[in-house]
Amino acid sequence: MLLPLRDEAARVEPCLRALLALRGAPRLIVLDDGSTDGTADLVRAVCGDRVTLLTGGPLPAGWLGKPHACQQLADAAGDADLLVFLDADVVLRDDAVGAAAAVLEDAGVELLSPYPRITVGSTGERLVQPLLQWSWLTFLPLRAMERSPRPSLAAAGGQFLLVRRGAYDRAGGHAAVRDKVLEDIELARAVKRTGGRIALADGSGLATCRMYTSWREVVDGYSKSLWASFGSSAGAAAVVSLLLALYVALPLTVLAGQWWGAAGYLLGVAGRVVSARTTGGRAWPDALAHPVSVLLFAWLVARSFRRRGRVTWKGRPTWRP
Repeated sequence: MLLPLRDEAARVEPCLRALLALRGAPRLIVLDDGSTDGTADLVRAVCGDRVTLLTGGPLPAGWLGKPHACQQLADAAGDADLLVFLDADVVLRDDAVGAAAAVLEDAGVELLSPYPRITVGSTGERLVQPLLQWSWLTFLPLRAMERSPRPSLAAAGGQFLLVRRGAYDRAGGHAAVRDKVLEDIELARAVKRTGGRIALADGSGLATCRMYTSWREVVDGYSKSLWASFGSSAGAAAVVSLLLALYVALPLTVLAGQWWGAAGYLLGVAGRVVSARTTGGRAWPDALAHPVSVLLFAWLVARSFRRRGRVTWKGRPTWRP
């Protein structure tokens, strides 16, 4: 188990306690990446000598912080056959690692991303966060992604990610994605590019994750990375325009007496309900606000592109031009 941390003292304790309770007592390696909030002290207080606590090295030129931390953790894992990366906001069930490893083995893939159940609290989180898994389930052909060797057809979530050591090394590890803000997706592409297979899996029964705890965090988090989810600004404009046409403009035609426009609204609501029930999320009444969610997403995409290169995250840049 490999856990990179930077200024996570306020949220990491549930993650740590869940790791200590894992069945099989896997080796736990934690890297404190220059925290200034007492993260390392918290790890020592909660875990004692049951984890290997590393101090991260200086950030080299050309690297972003998360890939560098993950590469150091992978190096520290030595010849472990399976690398399991986890984020500080994820809480695992006690058998989560064994169950996920069994899925990876049964699927015959080299990289597996079990997406956790996303938990939300504030209104802003409830409006935006469910779009992540809704978009995967609605627009991404998951089975085709698994079968296709095309690196461009890849998805992954770094919150909970398993990768075979051999495939990781062939792909170049995190060094191959050293300057990528979405290092999880880029690592999946690198694995594909070097002949490996990848898969997403429903991990909602194995793990929970509250990525952000306020609207301010949602805005900052998506601003740093949403631009990188698209191949280009033109691609982003095309996707956002399609979403706005289907789920905002079409429903608004009802106001002009075009009742068939309600189909766009009902389509969005139904998709959100199916997605929520599939991934353990909250369906009602949140799904009813789907047009508002899409409008907020469009604004976040525009903001992310507008601020690209100027956003920092925990005191570090989020883009290497």
